[in-house]
Amino acid sequence: MKPVKWGIVSTADIGVKKVIPAMLRAKGVEIAAIASRDAARAREVAQKLGIPKSYGTYEALLADPEIEAVYNPLPNHLHVPVTLQALAAGKHVLCEKPIALTAAEAGQLTDAAKKAGKLVTEAFMVRYHPQWRRARELAQSGRLGDVSLISSVFTYYNVDPANVRNMGDIGGGALYDIGCYPIVTARFVFGAEPVRVSAAIDWDPTFKTDRLTSALAEFPGGRHLVFATATQLVPRQHVQILGTKARAEVMIPFNAPPGQATTLRIDDGSDLTGANIVTEVLPACDQYALQGEVFSQAIRGEAPLDFGIDDAILNMRVIDAMFKAAKSGKWENV
Repeated sequence: MKPVKWGIVSTADIGVKKVIPAMLRAKGVEIAAIASRDAARAREVAQKLGIPKSYGTYEALLADPEIEAVYNPLPNHLHVPVTLQALAAGKHVLCEKPIALTAAEAGQLTDAAKKAGKLVTEAFMVRYHPQWRRARELAQSGRLGDVSLISSVFTYYNVDPANVRNMGDIGGGALYDIGCYPIVTARFVFGAEPVRVSAAIDWDPTFKTDRLTSALAEFPGGRHLVFATATQLVPRQHVQILGTKARAEVMIPFNAPPGQATTLRIDDGSDLTGANIVTEVLPACDQYALQGEVFSQAIRGEAPLDFGIDDAILNMRVIDAMFKAAKSGKWENV
């Protein structure tokens, strides 16, 4: 396959430290340029990572006819505006999560992508990791029995007022930043959409962000997702998928270390000390590289795009409903 030539808009940490290094190693991916509103910063990052070209504006990168696809890791409030610009410039877009601040805002991308004849996908790299493919297989194969509960926790501690995650007016906060992961993985494992949600939020009085959000999502067939996410608690992440016969635990569900094997634990509950736990080891990989490879293959028409704008809108509808439920104190339909 001829490599897809990529441009990166922004020198955001997630791109520079995680996504770009992975994509530089990915098959069918060529990072051709990077842009920043600070030209010196763009040159510095380009030199450090071995990227051929750098630009001092996003518009200059988007005008480069060599660039076929764009990775957008900008702050949340810029996801839709810059993705629309990229589509108008004839580029495919891999956009960081959450793809928008509301489902209605995300809906703008549907017509824009159709008009441009280009693909857009939300950067939920976890769906490409073998551990999540295996977790879904276990849940849907009957190995765990009838699966009706997924329990997730995803937290970190960050009180830096200069960090975009702590800026309420540009889409900061726990639910947007990391609460979206328990939602998307539950949808992935259940293979269904939730019908209603309830939620409780503790708002930071200074940042105006949700620093602790707990939520319950009801899926068809009496299945539940229960999760908590926070930006000011000890770092922790875990996921348990419970069925009538056994449970599966994804040990490092969201930030799986690249280049290291990952593990799933399967427990039939017959010994509460865990003596009968069976451990499955999944091969080492980099989920960001896999994401870049799969999307590049879709751009070349060599693989289907499993998760397009429609999927991103569905995830945003759940987030919208959770914010609404926390405000109303009632169940809210998705």
